[in-house]
Amino acid sequence: MTSGSPTSPAPAPVPVLAPDRPASPRRRYAVVGTGHRAGLYVSALTGAHADQGEIVAWVEPNAVRARYHDEQVTRETGAGPRPVYGPDDLERAIAEQRVDRVIVTTPDHAHADLVSRALRAGADVVVEKPIATDEAEARRIVDAVAETGRDLTMTFNYRYAPRNAALREVVASGEIGDVLAIHFDWALDTVHGADYFRRWHRDKRRSGGLLVHKSSHHFDLVSWWIDDAPRRVVASGGRRFYGHDGAHVREASTRPGTGVGQEDTAEARLRAEGIDPWRLDLAGDERLAALYGPEARAEDGYVRDADVFDEGIGLEDTLAVLVEYERGAVLTYSLVAHAPYEGYRVVVTGTRGRAELEVVERGSVAFGDDGVAVLDPTATPGAWDGDTVRPYGERLVVQKHWERAVDRPIPEGVGGHGGGDVFLLADVFDGPAAHDPLGRAAGYRDGIRASAVGYAANRSLTTGLPVTVADLDLGVELRRAHHDPHPATTEETPA
Repeated sequence: MTSGSPTSPAPAPVPVLAPDRPASPRRRYAVVGTGHRAGLYVSALTGAHADQGEIVAWVEPNAVRARYHDEQVTRETGAGPRPVYGPDDLERAIAEQRVDRVIVTTPDHAHADLVSRALRAGADVVVEKPIATDEAEARRIVDAVAETGRDLTMTFNYRYAPRNAALREVVASGEIGDVLAIHFDWALDTVHGADYFRRWHRDKRRSGGLLVHKSSHHFDLVSWWIDDAPRRVVASGGRRFYGHDGAHVREASTRPGTGVGQEDTAEARLRAEGIDPWRLDLAGDERLAALYGPEARAEDGYVRDADVFDEGIGLEDTLAVLVEYERGAVLTYSLVAHAPYEGYRVVVTGTRGRAELEVVERGSVAFGDDGVAVLDPTATPGAWDGDTVRPYGERLVVQKHWERAVDRPIPEGVGGHGGGDVFLLADVFDGPAAHDPLGRAAGYRDGIRASAVGYAANRSLTTGLPVTVADLDLGVELRRAHHDPHPATTEETPA
């Protein structure tokens, strides 16, 4: 797969560390939730963004996990230790440590309580997606923002990936005309997808399901790409593959025991080599072992490496959603969490033509000599050599009516999430650039807009009926101005 050709049009504007970024005061931060995801922000505040802020407190019920991150900060800065507070003492932590800003990286079900309390305690907030697990919890945050007027930053890092920014520029430029239809197909493989069924996400009450936890990323991209808000949603799907009665278990139980059958499957061949493709080896990952191993588990009982074929899993793994947008565009969206490869395909059709973005993040699941699945093609040269059918890469193709298709170059990104994390962190800690024509910085309204599709889709899964987003009573206007030059950064007063 290519990312452009010498004869293509000029590359789209992509994230840069802008020279016009305003000077940011050095802030005092509390990190709320010290699991794996917190590491992104801890590393930023002890590395590239140490001049913009310092961590002065942890809010975390598990002392082992808090200590792991605190020791990292001490190693990097020479200062410490920082106090650890329980979630019930969030307000005390903010007051005693004079916290300016709180970073929330807890399980999703805790967002609404912690975010709204932090705002009311006088701190600004940075929160991981999704903003909340359901519409009632989202409304709690909307009310807190309206009451306090404080700042809430959403970390939608996929906006910053150059490939997604390039598609945004194509659509925003009017090159393919007014958008009429979007098709968005996301495939999670049996490494990434399965992982949601091992950890707390498997309890839909804690995650909102994949349509909220994972797909809010994707629904945000669509609203950002086409500069529009969702109006009506219909969804279908369920847990089809994982769990004690999922398709994989049923298939395995009906295979013959001898001859052509079970022994000839790829899974059987892996097991013969001592590899269990469904097992997460915590001990084999130093970071995961420290955060979720026996010592941490003894603190709170949390099992990070549960069996994906357990009973009691409430998370859907196969989903389809139809979304109508305010200005008439229609989205067809699909998500599977058990694909043989990892990647996505987006097709945006307008009145003048069509843009197609195809991304392969892993062309197949491969295992290293240690029996562990290889996660990052860029860090493992040779792991996918010879795959000419589904090579790692990305491609953006634009074709207008009565013209030939052209490749649109995609500049390389830096770091995780398609090269978006570095640029996201610059906006989070330095403040957004004074002028960003792509409007990548996201506020609470963007978080509500993205998650609203998931809330409506979950309701549709239950009722079997279409759901109008306005009926969710989210307490905030989701529609955008037609010609807002900075739609992602303009925050109006909640309705």
